[in-house]
Amino acid sequence: IGNVTGADSWTQDGKQQHAKGEAEHDAAQATEYAKGTYDRAGGKIDSVVGAVTGDKQQQMSGNIRHDKGQVQQEANKPQ
Repeated sequence: IGNVTGADSWTQDGKQQHAKGEAEHDAAQATEYAKGTYDRAGGKIDSVVGAVTGDKQQQMSGNIRHDKGQVQQEANKPQ
């Protein structure tokens, strides 16, 4: 609207809102990527412990958590 009407204040406000939205998106993406990293590492540990102790349920659960974390990382990979 600011560009159409020539209202510089509206144009500036729009640019600021856009920049704020981009920053919020980037922060959320980084948080989700970090959560994926945490799940991936925790899942790997659970899987290994399950394999060593012979606990197939823990091993399978760890593999699922690891895979979930990997998908979460790929979906939120920084650009």
